[in-house]
Amino acid sequence: MSESAWKLSEIKVPKPSSETIKALYDDHIDRVKSAECADDVLEVIFENNILVRRVKEQIDIVNIRHAMDTLDERYAADQKWADEYGPVFDNLQLSFKEAVCDSPYRDVIEEQIGRMYFIKTEIKKRTVSEDIIPLRQREQELIDEYDNILFESKKTVAGKTNSFMDLQELFSHDDRNIRKEAFRAFSEVLSENEERLEKVWDELVKVRTQIANTLGYDSYVPVGYLERERLDYGREEVAKFRQQVVDEIVPLCNRLYEAQAKRLGIDAVMAYDENYVFPDGNAKPLGDAEFMMQQVIGMLREMSPETDEFITFILDHELIDYKPRPEKAFREFYTLLSYRKAPFMFEHFTGSAEDVQYLSEGLGHAFASYRACRKQPLDEYYFPSSEITEINAMSMIQFVNKYADRLFGEDAWKYEFGNLQYFMTFIPFGVAVDEFQHICYDNPNLTPKERTNEWHKLEQKYMPWRKYDDDDEFMKRGGYWYHKFHFFYVPLYYIEYALATVNAMEMYRKYIERPGTAWKEYLELIDVGGSKGYHEILKQANLTPVYEEGAVRNAIGYVKNFLEEHIK
Repeated sequence: MSESAWKLSEIKVPKPSSETIKALYDDHIDRVKSAECADDVLEVIFENNILVRRVKEQIDIVNIRHAMDTLDERYAADQKWADEYGPVFDNLQLSFKEAVCDSPYRDVIEEQIGRMYFIKTEIKKRTVSEDIIPLRQREQELIDEYDNILFESKKTVAGKTNSFMDLQELFSHDDRNIRKEAFRAFSEVLSENEERLEKVWDELVKVRTQIANTLGYDSYVPVGYLERERLDYGREEVAKFRQQVVDEIVPLCNRLYEAQAKRLGIDAVMAYDENYVFPDGNAKPLGDAEFMMQQVIGMLREMSPETDEFITFILDHELIDYKPRPEKAFREFYTLLSYRKAPFMFEHFTGSAEDVQYLSEGLGHAFASYRACRKQPLDEYYFPSSEITEINAMSMIQFVNKYADRLFGEDAWKYEFGNLQYFMTFIPFGVAVDEFQHICYDNPNLTPKERTNEWHKLEQKYMPWRKYDDDDEFMKRGGYWYHKFHFFYVPLYYIEYALATVNAMEMYRKYIERPGTAWKEYLELIDVGGSKGYHEILKQANLTPVYEEGAVRNAIGYVKNFLEEHIK
């Protein structure tokens, strides 16, 4: 297979020999320590970078194939190997970087490759240790257990057997009775598995607390902040942002749902009505999954020369899986095959408007990494901090609004309004998820029922419109949070979505008012990858840190006015 003609399905993935990789790392470390000049060290850094990209790609392909077919025992066995080897590989990489940091030529090296390489290494030194490898492996086992609980869950709604993900898609169904039935089934999946979910989450919190204690921290919160590379802001800034959401966004969301209830002719929007925006139905794509894919391809070809080049690469190498299959994992994700500089998107098309949102988000992530890995010299710089990563994705979602007529015809305006309402009302949920995680990790000895009650209180604070049926006791006491896999997969991740959504609204205003300038700033945002810090990248793209006083009000101004004009 040639370097340019490969396809994902044809890639063979032999498991790398742990002994061989260890020997290569020993050699790299010895060469750094015995280097006679900075150029010698730089040569080893770039050689090691190729090794890193190869091993990470092998692990990522294992993850992809297991997600594509969770029922194949071969892929499950490979996944078990990847889960166990990942922490070991992280420690090898840290040992190499520590040798680079200790080099007497560090100042010259930093001039050549930038300071972020060393900043990221310092973060790793504070969050990686051989002592926590067994704990990290147990953490992954618990995550897999959570995955299996929800993947195995099936419920019948309207005479059809539905996966847990399928149930959530029905929350936008035109028939209110089906929406209600689907939400009840969704609640039953969680309540019937509550004891298992409680045990998984309780142990995860305790395992992560033990990881933090082993690393020298009182709680997992500072570890999570470091893992997310939050260097430019901390708890205080996040708290200020959450308060701005309470002051500026929650009242607007209340008005949006009051208007929605009037449109739908109901007394109040129930939890199963929130995604159903219009009395004659939400915007629906004009065709099936293949139609949507072809329209999106055409949109990207028209949007810019850069996106045209990108989508051609994706299609040539089979780097998107979007068709529904029973054996697929229930989540969407994106990753980068580092050695080939090839982004991969894992989607679930169901024929709804949400498909367009999810696909647009995946395209934003993939396009950003496609550009960054071609602009940046090292794997460490292929990805920015997660807040910037999410701005990349959320902005692309908003850019697609301009092309909604291709997918929705006369209902394009409904898609844009529904899309913008969804993201505005998402922000309070996003900050609630963040505050809940702080509560759980700050108080690891809370009982499972006490944690669930904390979520109930956060719903009242950030989502006062949220209403459940009187007989749905599980949801009424706070059970909704268990379905959000981010709690289990990526601790302390979620405030990024809320921060990024606000910045994406800021970017969208620019795209409407000055599309050429906005696109140029967007390319500057994504091309920098992880070679600069959060504030530096925001400044380069002319965006605002949204936890600053008044920043939320200013950033959401255009979208807020758009939504309020429509609900009048």
